Amino acid sequence: MKLSRLLSNQNGVSRKQANALIAAGQVVIDGQTCREPAQEVCRFAVVTCQGQTIQPGYTAHYLMLYKPAGILSATTDNTHTTVMDLVDASRYPDLHIAGRLDRASTGLILLTNDGQWSRALTEPVSEKPKVYRVTTAYDFSPDTIDRFAAGIWFEYEQLTTRPAKLEPVSGCVARLTIHEGRYHQIKRMFHAVGNRVVALHREKIGEIQLDCALAPGDYRPLSPQEINSVHLA
Repeated sequence: MKLSRLLSNQNGVSRKQANALIAAGQVVIDGQTCREPAQEVCRFAVVTCQGQTIQPGYTAHYLMLYKPAGILSATTDNTHTTVMDLVDASRYPDLHIAGRLDRASTGLILLTNDGQWSRALTEPVSEKPKVYRVTTAYDFSPDTIDRFAAGIWFEYEQLTTRPAKLEPVSGCVARLTIHEGRYHQIKRMFHAVGNRVVALHREKIGEIQLDCALAPGDYRPLSPQEINSVHLA
């Protein structure tokens, strides 16, 4: 929200009066005087006007969670347990999911109440790599690596997926890196080459890797380095 609008909404003054207070140096954001009425203010910033608190500032939360199989990537659900049910809501309120997994899949889920941060992480233009360990029903055909690298044609969307890197590990297990997150993308990619995914586990999003010390269902706050690895515009 622009500073002038925030001041008008929270302080009961007109927009003109808000602009005058800002121009007079009466408004402080996180300890710094601001004289720009059009300055965008996030909800985590502390804003004061003439020494009075206009916005107390919220605490930003960033968590990584090890999603078990059978848990739904949703905020609420009347039937199934969701990832939000695994988190202490009293300690971490207003969280949303930054990068979902389908119910059968396991691995890294990121939760936050910072919408700007989650958009920077998940928007397609960010092209953040996502790394998965994939187990398939059959051995990989010899040309699967090349076909994934070239992109797979999706008839429904009338598009070709971005180049993906497939690294066989052993037998029917491989590590797959993609840079987008289309609906059931990985399952559809393997279906296109005559194979079938039987297990999918996300290991990494961008520079944030699932902590090997976490057990399924556990979570922890992100470190400052992990949070700052998601560069905001």
